[in-house]
Amino acid sequence: MPKPLIAVTMGDPAGVGPEVCLQLLANEGACEHATPVIFGDARLLARCARQTGLAAPKRIISEIEWAEKCGEINEPAVLDIFGFDADGFEPGSVSAKTGAAGFRYVEKSIDAALKKQVAAVATAPLNKEALHAAGITYPGHTEMFAEKMAAERSCMTFFSEEMVCSLVTVHIGYQDVVPALTSRRIQDVIELTEDAVRRVKGKKPKIAVCGLNPHAGEHGLFGKGEEEKIILPAIEAARAKGITIEGPLPPDTAFIASKRRSVDAYICMYHDQALIPLKALAFDTAVNTTLGLPVPRTSVDHGTACDIAWQGKANGRSLVEAVLLAAKMAA
Repeated sequence: MPKPLIAVTMGDPAGVGPEVCLQLLANEGACEHATPVIFGDARLLARCARQTGLAAPKRIISEIEWAEKCGEINEPAVLDIFGFDADGFEPGSVSAKTGAAGFRYVEKSIDAALKKQVAAVATAPLNKEALHAAGITYPGHTEMFAEKMAAERSCMTFFSEEMVCSLVTVHIGYQDVVPALTSRRIQDVIELTEDAVRRVKGKKPKIAVCGLNPHAGEHGLFGKGEEEKIILPAIEAARAKGITIEGPLPPDTAFIASKRRSVDAYICMYHDQALIPLKALAFDTAVNTTLGLPVPRTSVDHGTACDIAWQGKANGRSLVEAVLLAAKMAA
C-alpha cells in the first residue's frame, strides 16, 4: 500500500515550528509510515537549518508542480509557499507578518485536504498573539479547520499513551465556560470521541465524563446543579445509544493511575481540566487532533516556544507522533 501523503504546516516562522519540521523530514521512523510534505517556506527552512545545525530539506516543490504532480510525490518534501521575507524577521519575536504567514500555510493545507490532494493534515504551532496582530481572530487551529471545512460538529481531542482527553469548551475564559455548556454539546463530544477512539484502538472504548465543579458538585452543594441539569442528561443519552460511559466524576480524582488504567478516554468540561494532567503526564508525546472533520487533522501538543526558537533546543517528538497518528487515522 502507498504511504499516505500528509500535509504538515510549518507553523509560525518565529517559533519552533520550522525546527521541528526539519527534524520530522529527517526522521526515518515517521517517513516509513507516511510521506510528509511541509507547507511552508523553503528559504526560511534553509536559514533555520544553518542556524540550528539541522539538515536542510532535500526536495523542494513549487506550487505549480504541486498542482500538477502532487499525486506523484513519494518522498519527504517542502511545498514552497511564497509571500514571506525569510530574512526580514527575527526568530523568537512575535509579529503580524509571522502570524499572517502561519495562517497562510494552514489555509493552503486545508485547500489541499478538501481537494483530496493529501490524506491528512498535521500542524506545527501558531502564535495567537501574532495571529491577532495580523487581524486573524480565530482562537486556534480547531476553530479554523472546523469553519473552513464546514464541520457540523467538532471537538479538540488529545491522544497519548497515558490518556485520551476531549474538550467540551476550548479557548474561552472561565467565566464563559458555564454559558457554553449544553447537554447537546457534551453529547456531541462524547459521540465523536467514542467513534475516534474505537477506530484508533480497534475496540469498544469506555468513556469517563468529568464533572464541572469540585467533587462533581457534591449533589448540588457546589455550583448550580450543572452536573445534574447539563452533564448527566448527556451521559444518559450516550448510554442509551450503547456507549459504555460513566460520570460525572470528581475531577480531582478522575485522573489517578488506577482510573486511567480502566478508562479509554475522558470528556473534560474546559481547557485546563484536560490539559494540566495531560501535559504533566505526556508533554512531549501527546497529539492534538480535531474530530468531526472530513479529513484527519492532528497537531503538536505544545506552543511556539519563542523563548527557545531557532536555538537547536526544540523537541520534535510531538510532531512525529502527530504525523504517525494522522497516517493511522487516514488509513
